Amino acid sequence: MSHTVREKQKLLARVRRIRGQVEAIERALESEAGCDQVMHLLASTRAAMAGLTAEVVEDHVRTHLVEPKAGSSAARQEAAEELLAVVRTYLR
Repeated sequence: MSHTVREKQKLLARVRRIRGQVEAIERALESEAGCDQVMHLLASTRAAMAGLTAEVVEDHVRTHLVEPKAGSSAARQEAAEELLAVVRTYLR
């Protein structure tokens, strides 16, 4: 079973929160809110998307690369952690 299927409800909840953030941007633009408010909404939505992406990538690496069922070695786990650190940094 894929990790996205196992975590389906949690991931969908995050997507729904992001949808709410995008709708807040639309409302702000329609009501001619100040640039500072719009930029704040945009930044928070971008961060939420990056967080969701990071979670899916991290679950993918842990599920499909590390293979905990196969008794992965410490070196493979360390390599996966290094990769995850790079991905987290990139997505910020």
